[in-house]
Amino acid sequence: MSEAEARPTNFIRQIVDEDLASGKHTSIHTRFPPEPNGYLHIGHAKSICLNFGLANDYQGQCNLRFDDTNPVKEDIEFVESIKHDVEWLGFRWSGDIRYSSDYFAQLYQYAAELITKGLAYVDELSPKQICEYRGSLTEPGKDSPYRGRSVEENLALFEKMRRGEFAEGTACLRAKIDMASAFIVMRDPVLYRIKFAEHHQTGNKWCIYPMYDFTHCISDALEGITHSLCTLEFQDNRRLYDWVLDNITIPCHPRQYEFSRLNLEYAIMSKRKLNQLVTEKHVKGWDDPRMPTLSGLRRRGYTAAAIRDFCQRIGVTKQANNVEIVALESCIRDDLNENAPRAMAVLEPVKVIIENMGTVEEMLTMPNHPNKLEMGSREVPFSREIYIDRADFREEANKQYKRLVLGKEVRLRNAYVIKAERAEKDAVGKIKTIFCSYDARTLSRDPADGRKVKGVIHWVSAAHALPAEIRLYDRLFSVPNPEAADFFATINPGSLVIKHGFVEPSLAAAQPEKAYQFEREGYFCADSGCSSADHLVFNRTVSLRDTWAKIGA
Repeated sequence: MSEAEARPTNFIRQIVDEDLASGKHTSIHTRFPPEPNGYLHIGHAKSICLNFGLANDYQGQCNLRFDDTNPVKEDIEFVESIKHDVEWLGFRWSGDIRYSSDYFAQLYQYAAELITKGLAYVDELSPKQICEYRGSLTEPGKDSPYRGRSVEENLALFEKMRRGEFAEGTACLRAKIDMASAFIVMRDPVLYRIKFAEHHQTGNKWCIYPMYDFTHCISDALEGITHSLCTLEFQDNRRLYDWVLDNITIPCHPRQYEFSRLNLEYAIMSKRKLNQLVTEKHVKGWDDPRMPTLSGLRRRGYTAAAIRDFCQRIGVTKQANNVEIVALESCIRDDLNENAPRAMAVLEPVKVIIENMGTVEEMLTMPNHPNKLEMGSREVPFSREIYIDRADFREEANKQYKRLVLGKEVRLRNAYVIKAERAEKDAVGKIKTIFCSYDARTLSRDPADGRKVKGVIHWVSAAHALPAEIRLYDRLFSVPNPEAADFFATINPGSLVIKHGFVEPSLAAAQPEKAYQFEREGYFCADSGCSSADHLVFNRTVSLRDTWAKIGA
């Protein structure tokens, strides 16, 4: 099978294939046009993988263009974060980064051309009045009293807008199309509005800024885009996209194609609502590991490969649906199960003293991955005092419990078989110390007399254990579709649980965002925001299994 045959197909790829076969296009040119008013999220990853993936697979080009037409909500911080996210996902844009603001002078001239053709006018209705005049889905709109102004008057007023001689909200430029159109987007949409705000690229050069629908299609045409891909909510806007290009003097006319946006269970994809979570301090920033932003997922330990795999698995269709979050979690589990080295950590420590062991410490050799010898091994210290997880010991238990029980044996991972002899409790009856014996002949081998030891638990040497803050992250919302309700009311109170435990000494130099499987606990990575050699902080990426399925969530 050829490489082309092995690629997953979809309706957009079929369109591209047909366009190339018919000679309509000889090469493919796409673009990814984010608005720099927030951080990218997992939904944007779908668009990135689609646009850059098409360019890569068809040996074409893909531009990164910032739709920077609203300086009030935009910031250079968002520009830098978006650039980093695209590169982190494994893609590189063609040529220099583009900005819609690069075309402000040309956009102004195209707006003037529409005025000259009698297809645009300066309106002095207030924003509220414009909304009222626009009508509804069942009632047509009505003409603005300023709609009949002459070309000369409109050109003069538009220039007056540009010079800053109107206050914000007192004038705008509108297209003159059809106030009775069945499509509200075609009822004389606003093309330019006034904003006295400093722009992160153009400074204070402009005080009028073009609207997205006017800017987007012209930017595509100026850049020679062949396939302009966007999500389904812009389907009706395609009529305005074509209307603008049909009515200005521009040689290129790209085509817009829509696909379904990514809606992910237990998450919200609205940048406005994500911004609310940040500004109202429900989370600790755009890169909070509970956020669906790419920076948040990266900080949590998600890999670029897992996200690309997820985008490939869900595919590209026109059908709107909610993707189960278990699909995303499955991708990262599959990736980390293969590629994450193993380590040991104890999240709820209780001390074990092996009474028949001397004070001599041992260094035990452990594989970094049980199925990949090429990943090497590490030396882990073992001593008579160790920590095990509190959940791994019971004074009494049934046969289904395969861990340490008073009077019975269990194996320590990659070490010895131990037997619990007695336990010491504190004043409130909580287990304080477990006293054990060990079989010195069972290092990585079964007992010589043939007795069976079924359970295996993890541990760390008490003398060498490194204290660590371990953050157990879970889904931010407790319901599958938080956007359908008061999403603040559905925030999961257990979305972050902090444990103070111990990790093995090999993790002292853990690099931020590098994933490890903590044996029997899940996949974790050192936090890129605050973990250091003096204060280790690990974030749980995902549990070893889908624990929500067990509780019927």
